[in-house]
Amino acid sequence: MRNQRILVTGGTGMTGRRVSHQLAERGVDVRVGSRSGTPPFEWHDPAAWDAVLDGVDGVYLCFHPDLAFPGAAEAVSAFAARAAEHGVTRMALLSGRGEDGAERAEEAVRAVFADLTVLRCSMFAQNFSEHILVDGVRAGTVALPVPDVPEPFVDLADVAEIAVRALTEDGHAGRLYELTGPSALTFAEACALMGEAAGHPVAYLPVTPADFVAEAGRAGIPPEVATGLTELFAEILDGRNAKPTDGVRQALGRPAGDFAGYVARAAAEGAWS
Repeated sequence: MRNQRILVTGGTGMTGRRVSHQLAERGVDVRVGSRSGTPPFEWHDPAAWDAVLDGVDGVYLCFHPDLAFPGAAEAVSAFAARAAEHGVTRMALLSGRGEDGAERAEEAVRAVFADLTVLRCSMFAQNFSEHILVDGVRAGTVALPVPDVPEPFVDLADVAEIAVRALTEDGHAGRLYELTGPSALTFAEACALMGEAAGHPVAYLPVTPADFVAEAGRAGIPPEVATGLTELFAEILDGRNAKPTDGVRQALGRPAGDFAGYVARAAAEGAWS
Protein backbone atom coordinates (compact mmCIF):
# COMPACT_ATOMS: atom_id res chain seq x y z
CA MET A 1 0.00 0.00 0.00
CA ARG A 2 1.40 3.38 -0.98
CA ASN A 3 1.87 6.22 1.46
CA GLN A 4 -0.98 8.66 1.97
CA ARG A 5 -0.90 11.77 -0.21
CA ILE A 6 -3.02 14.82 0.57
CA LEU A 7 -3.60 17.85 -1.64
CA VAL A 8 -3.81 21.14 0.24
CA THR A 9 -5.44 23.79 -1.93
CA GLY A 10 -4.47 27.28 -0.88
CA GLY A 11 -1.41 25.54 0.48
CA THR A 12 0.63 28.72 0.84
CA GLY A 13 -2.12 30.69 2.57
CA MET A 14 -3.02 31.29 6.21
CA THR A 15 -4.74 27.98 6.84
CA GLY A 16 -3.12 25.95 4.07
CA ARG A 17 0.43 26.36 5.24
CA ARG A 18 -0.57 25.32 8.77
CA VAL A 19 -2.38 22.26 7.46
CA SER A 20 0.59 21.39 5.23
CA HIS A 21 3.03 21.74 8.13
CA GLN A 22 1.01 19.56 10.49
CA LEU A 23 0.50 16.91 7.81
CA ALA A 24 4.23 16.84 7.08
CA GLU A 25 4.92 16.40 10.80
CA ARG A 26 2.75 13.27 10.64
CA GLY A 27 4.81 11.92 7.77
CA VAL A 28 2.09 12.52 5.17
CA ASP A 29 3.06 13.21 1.56
CA VAL A 30 1.74 16.76 1.03
CA ARG A 31 0.99 18.24 -2.39
CA VAL A 32 0.66 22.01 -2.19
CA GLY A 33 -2.10 23.30 -4.43
CA SER A 34 -1.10 26.76 -5.66
CA ARG A 35 -0.17 28.57 -8.83
CA SER A 36 3.49 28.04 -7.95
CA GLY A 37 3.00 24.39 -6.97
CA THR A 38 4.21 21.31 -8.83
CA PRO A 39 2.03 20.67 -10.74
CA PRO A 40 0.45 24.15 -10.64
CA PHE A 41 -3.13 24.55 -9.44
CA GLU A 42 -5.69 27.22 -10.27
CA TRP A 43 -9.35 27.12 -9.23
CA HIS A 44 -10.48 28.56 -12.55
CA ASP A 45 -8.38 26.27 -14.77
CA PRO A 46 -10.14 22.86 -14.86
CA ALA A 47 -7.68 21.64 -17.48
CA ALA A 48 -5.00 21.54 -14.76
CA TRP A 49 -7.08 19.67 -12.18
CA ASP A 50 -6.36 16.11 -13.29
CA ALA A 51 -2.61 16.51 -12.88
CA VAL A 52 -2.86 17.97 -9.38
CA LEU A 53 -5.30 15.22 -8.30
CA ASP A 54 -3.22 12.34 -9.63
CA GLY A 55 -2.44 9.87 -6.84
CA VAL A 56 -4.18 11.93 -4.15
CA ASP A 57 -6.08 10.31 -1.25
CA GLY A 58 -7.41 13.38 0.55
CA VAL A 59 -8.10 17.03 -0.25
CA TYR A 60 -8.22 20.18 1.86
CA LEU A 61 -10.51 22.64 0.06
CA CYS A 62 -9.72 26.31 0.69
CA PHE A 63 -11.22 28.66 -1.88
CA HIS A 64 -9.71 32.13 -2.37
CA PRO A 65 -10.79 34.75 -1.56
CA ASP A 66 -13.89 33.27 0.15
CA LEU A 67 -16.70 30.81 -0.47
CA ALA A 68 -19.16 33.69 -0.30
CA PHE A 69 -17.75 35.23 -3.50
CA PRO A 70 -19.55 34.68 -6.85
CA GLY A 71 -18.62 31.46 -8.63
CA ALA A 72 -17.16 29.78 -5.55
CA ALA A 73 -19.85 27.12 -5.14
CA GLU A 74 -19.59 26.12 -8.79
CA ALA A 75 -15.79 25.93 -8.71
CA VAL A 76 -15.38 23.95 -5.49
CA SER A 77 -18.18 21.50 -6.29
CA ALA A 78 -16.82 20.83 -9.77
CA PHE A 79 -13.36 20.26 -8.30
CA ALA A 80 -14.78 17.98 -5.59
CA ALA A 81 -16.57 15.93 -8.23
CA ARG A 82 -13.33 15.58 -10.19
CA ALA A 83 -11.55 14.55 -6.98
CA ALA A 84 -14.13 11.83 -6.36
CA GLU A 85 -13.55 10.53 -9.89
CA HIS A 86 -9.85 10.27 -9.03
CA GLY A 87 -10.59 8.10 -6.00
CA VAL A 88 -10.18 10.69 -3.24
CA THR A 89 -11.62 9.24 -0.03
CA ARG A 90 -11.33 12.14 2.45
CA MET A 91 -12.15 15.80 2.01
CA ALA A 92 -12.29 18.81 4.38
CA LEU A 93 -13.82 22.12 3.33
CA LEU A 94 -12.94 25.43 4.97
CA SER A 95 -16.17 27.40 5.24
CA GLY A 96 -17.52 30.54 6.87
CA ARG A 97 -19.95 30.92 9.73
CA GLY A 98 -23.16 32.78 8.97
CA GLU A 99 -22.41 33.11 5.25
CA ASP A 100 -25.32 32.20 2.96
CA GLY A 101 -22.97 31.81 -0.02
CA ALA A 102 -20.65 29.54 1.94
CA GLU A 103 -23.56 27.34 2.99
CA ARG A 104 -24.61 27.01 -0.65
CA ALA A 105 -21.07 25.92 -1.46
CA GLU A 106 -21.13 23.37 1.37
CA GLU A 107 -24.34 21.87 -0.02
CA ALA A 108 -22.96 21.78 -3.55
CA VAL A 109 -19.79 19.98 -2.47
CA ARG A 110 -21.65 17.52 -0.25
CA ALA A 111 -23.91 16.67 -3.18
CA VAL A 112 -20.90 15.21 -5.02
CA PHE A 113 -18.88 14.07 -1.98
CA ALA A 114 -21.16 12.80 0.79
CA ASP A 115 -18.35 12.14 3.30
CA LEU A 116 -17.26 15.79 3.28
CA THR A 117 -16.07 17.28 6.58
CA VAL A 118 -17.08 20.95 6.88
CA LEU A 119 -15.06 23.36 9.02
CA ARG A 120 -17.41 26.32 9.41
CA CYS A 121 -15.34 29.06 11.03
CA SER A 122 -15.89 32.35 12.77
CA MET A 123 -13.52 35.20 11.96
CA PHE A 124 -9.87 34.17 12.25
CA ALA A 125 -7.85 35.64 15.10
CA GLN A 126 -4.85 35.63 12.76
CA ASN A 127 -6.50 38.26 10.55
CA PHE A 128 -5.01 40.72 13.04
CA SER A 129 -1.45 39.45 12.64
CA GLU A 130 -1.13 38.00 9.13
CA HIS A 131 -3.82 39.49 6.94
CA ILE A 132 -5.57 42.74 6.11
CA LEU A 133 -5.75 44.01 9.70
CA VAL A 134 -2.10 43.63 10.71
CA ASP A 135 -1.06 47.06 9.43
CA GLY A 136 -3.87 48.66 11.42
CA VAL A 137 -2.73 46.99 14.63
CA ARG A 138 0.83 48.18 14.01
CA ALA A 139 -0.37 51.72 13.27
CA GLY A 140 -2.70 51.81 16.27
CA THR A 141 -6.11 51.82 14.55
CA VAL A 142 -8.09 48.85 13.26
CA ALA A 143 -10.74 50.15 10.84
CA LEU A 144 -13.62 48.03 9.53
CA PRO A 145 -16.98 48.88 7.94
CA VAL A 146 -18.96 47.23 10.76
CA PRO A 147 -20.13 48.21 14.26
CA ASP A 148 -18.22 47.15 17.36
CA VAL A 149 -19.94 43.77 17.66
CA PRO A 150 -18.84 40.76 19.73
CA GLU A 151 -17.07 38.00 17.76
CA PRO A 152 -15.70 34.66 19.07
CA PHE A 153 -12.47 34.80 17.04
CA VAL A 154 -11.15 31.31 16.21
CA ASP A 155 -7.47 30.38 16.39
CA LEU A 156 -6.16 28.92 13.13
CA ALA A 157 -4.01 26.48 15.10
CA ASP A 158 -7.27 24.78 16.11
CA VAL A 159 -8.72 24.92 12.60
CA ALA A 160 -5.61 23.36 11.06
CA GLU A 161 -5.48 20.58 13.64
CA ILE A 162 -9.11 19.68 12.97
CA ALA A 163 -8.51 19.67 9.21
CA VAL A 164 -5.52 17.37 9.64
CA ARG A 165 -7.46 14.96 11.81
CA ALA A 166 -10.35 14.92 9.37
CA LEU A 167 -7.94 14.08 6.55
CA THR A 168 -5.93 11.41 8.40
CA GLU A 169 -8.19 9.85 11.04
CA ASP A 170 -11.54 8.05 11.14
CA GLY A 171 -14.63 9.52 12.76
CA HIS A 172 -14.93 12.85 10.94
CA ALA A 173 -16.55 11.85 7.64
CA GLY A 174 -19.80 13.68 6.99
CA ARG A 175 -19.40 15.93 10.04
CA LEU A 176 -19.98 19.67 10.22
CA TYR A 177 -17.92 21.46 12.86
CA GLU A 178 -18.87 25.04 13.70
CA LEU A 179 -15.62 26.49 15.00
CA THR A 180 -15.20 29.49 17.30
CA GLY A 181 -13.07 30.62 20.18
CA PRO A 182 -14.35 29.95 23.73
CA SER A 183 -15.72 33.47 24.25
CA ALA A 184 -16.74 36.54 22.26
CA LEU A 185 -14.98 39.90 22.39
CA THR A 186 -15.92 43.15 20.76
CA PHE A 187 -13.39 44.55 18.32
CA ALA A 188 -12.57 47.29 20.83
CA GLU A 189 -11.86 44.67 23.50
CA ALA A 190 -9.71 42.66 21.09
CA CYS A 191 -7.79 45.80 20.13
CA ALA A 192 -7.16 46.64 23.78
CA LEU A 193 -5.63 43.19 24.35
CA MET A 194 -3.43 43.52 21.27
CA GLY A 195 -2.36 47.02 22.23
CA GLU A 196 -1.27 45.87 25.66
CA ALA A 197 0.78 43.05 24.15
CA ALA A 198 2.21 45.23 21.38
CA GLY A 199 3.24 47.98 23.78
CA HIS A 200 1.17 50.77 22.21
CA PRO A 201 -2.53 51.70 22.18
CA VAL A 202 -4.71 50.08 19.50
CA ALA A 203 -8.19 51.50 18.89
CA TYR A 204 -11.13 50.19 16.90
CA LEU A 205 -12.68 52.54 14.34
CA PRO A 206 -15.91 51.75 12.42
CA VAL A 207 -15.64 53.28 8.93
CA THR A 208 -17.80 53.52 5.85
CA PRO A 209 -17.55 50.83 3.16
CA ALA A 210 -16.15 53.43 0.75
CA ASP A 211 -13.39 54.40 3.18
CA PHE A 212 -12.53 50.74 3.75
CA VAL A 213 -12.31 50.04 0.01
CA ALA A 214 -10.12 53.10 -0.51
CA GLU A 215 -7.73 52.12 2.29
CA ALA A 216 -7.62 48.51 1.05
CA GLY A 217 -6.70 49.82 -2.38
CA ARG A 218 -3.77 51.72 -0.91
CA ALA A 219 -2.68 48.41 0.64
CA GLY A 220 -2.73 46.74 -2.79
CA ILE A 221 -6.03 44.87 -2.51
CA PRO A 222 -7.98 44.90 -5.81
CA PRO A 223 -11.20 46.97 -5.65
CA GLU A 224 -13.43 44.00 -6.49
CA VAL A 225 -11.94 41.99 -3.65
CA ALA A 226 -12.20 44.88 -1.20
CA THR A 227 -15.81 45.48 -2.19
CA GLY A 228 -16.57 41.80 -1.75
CA LEU A 229 -15.01 41.91 1.70
CA THR A 230 -17.17 44.85 2.77
CA GLU A 231 -20.26 42.88 1.73
CA LEU A 232 -18.99 39.80 3.54
CA PHE A 233 -18.19 41.72 6.72
CA ALA A 234 -21.64 43.33 6.69
CA GLU A 235 -23.17 39.85 6.49
CA ILE A 236 -21.15 38.01 9.11
CA LEU A 237 -20.30 40.84 11.53
CA ASP A 238 -23.81 41.99 12.39
CA GLY A 239 -24.06 40.12 15.69
CA ARG A 240 -25.42 36.88 14.22
CA ASN A 241 -22.20 35.02 15.05
CA ALA A 242 -21.63 36.37 18.57
CA LYS A 243 -22.47 33.14 20.38
CA PRO A 244 -19.50 30.74 20.80
CA THR A 245 -19.87 27.05 19.98
CA ASP A 246 -18.18 23.89 21.23
CA GLY A 247 -17.14 22.72 17.76
CA VAL A 248 -13.43 22.63 18.62
CA ARG A 249 -14.14 20.42 21.64
CA GLN A 250 -16.34 18.14 19.52
CA ALA A 251 -13.53 17.66 17.01
CA LEU A 252 -10.46 17.63 19.29
CA GLY A 253 -11.75 16.68 22.71
CA ARG A 254 -10.33 19.85 24.29
CA PRO A 255 -11.35 23.50 24.65
CA ALA A 256 -10.70 25.98 21.88
CA GLY A 257 -7.69 28.28 22.19
CA ASP A 258 -8.64 31.70 23.53
CA PHE A 259 -7.89 35.10 22.04
CA ALA A 260 -5.52 36.10 24.84
CA GLY A 261 -3.37 33.06 24.14
CA TYR A 262 -3.26 33.92 20.45
CA VAL A 263 -2.29 37.52 21.24
CA ALA A 264 0.55 36.41 23.51
CA ARG A 265 1.95 34.11 20.80
CA ALA A 266 1.60 36.70 18.04
CA ALA A 267 3.34 39.37 20.09
CA ALA A 268 6.16 37.00 21.06
CA GLU A 269 6.67 36.17 17.38
CA GLY A 270 6.99 39.88 16.55
CA ALA A 271 3.78 40.20 14.56
CA TRP A 272 3.25 43.82 15.60
CA SER A 273 6.84 44.93 16.11
